[in-house]
Amino acid sequence: MPPFRSDPLDELVIPDGTHVEEHDLVTEGDVIVGGQSAVEFGVRGRSIIAGERVRFGGHIEAEGDCRLDMWGEVAEDVLVGEDAYLGERVYVGGELRVAGDVDIGDDVEVEDGFEANGWIVIRNPMPTIVFLFVYLGQLLRIGEEEAAEEMLAAMMDDGDREQEPVVIPRGARVADDAWRVSTPARIGDGCRLHGNVRATSLTVGRDNEIFGGLRAKEGVTLGAGTEVAGNVTTRTGTIRVGPDAVVRGDVAADHVEIHDDAEVEGSIRARQETTIVTEPVLEEPAVGSPDDASEEGDQTADPETAEPAERAD
Repeated sequence: MPPFRSDPLDELVIPDGTHVEEHDLVTEGDVIVGGQSAVEFGVRGRSIIAGERVRFGGHIEAEGDCRLDMWGEVAEDVLVGEDAYLGERVYVGGELRVAGDVDIGDDVEVEDGFEANGWIVIRNPMPTIVFLFVYLGQLLRIGEEEAAEEMLAAMMDDGDREQEPVVIPRGARVADDAWRVSTPARIGDGCRLHGNVRATSLTVGRDNEIFGGLRAKEGVTLGAGTEVAGNVTTRTGTIRVGPDAVVRGDVAADHVEIHDDAEVEGSIRARQETTIVTEPVLEEPAVGSPDDASEEGDQTADPETAEPAERAD
């Protein structure tokens, strides 16, 4: 479990092993989507939580609970393995099927009807994200930081697994062509994503396949063995490219630190300096606990203090 933050939705987080498969975002963990966001494909995960006015362009399949806050929209079916909570004026373009109980608000519209094996309660449940922040805020006000961390861990973990959830921040747009957020972004190891990724800063783990480009305002770090099909650019700051990473396009930044074993098929443009390094660029996993790092991975000293092999203007 990462250290407790005042805002759990302050960055885009894609945990290890997340894939986009045939227009579905697939993860073994939970999915949390901030309000006013658009997810233009289907989502499959353990439990799925979405804030107000979130739009899904495909279906939802949740092994656990599914919570959709008011004015949410799902273009296709919603299939839930446990309980479902639908706020006021949620729209489902297909069928709603729930293995457990359904807590449903006023003016909810389900085009193809719904089926539940448990209780069906029609009322207006408090929006999930609102409830989360109210409860966490109260715990922090009375000094119960440990209880707040445990409560957040209980929502995000399932006990045996400590994988972070997929977190999509408020106001994001996620689609096959682009992932656009106005926050930092972290992508774990072994992920397969389609589309260009845009964020304020980007840290990408090891052995990923990104079928698009990466762009950030402040800096980009690529872990060992990651392949990027497009350009990697930043407005200011540094781009770091790890060992055996492959960039099929150009690399452009103020500073570029590239490992001697990395490959860039396009041009390298550094407004100030390009450094060829012999040490990996990631000291610990991009997503998850430092204990998860492999002994042969990127556990090294800070690249800023590493001895460079060569410098080029």
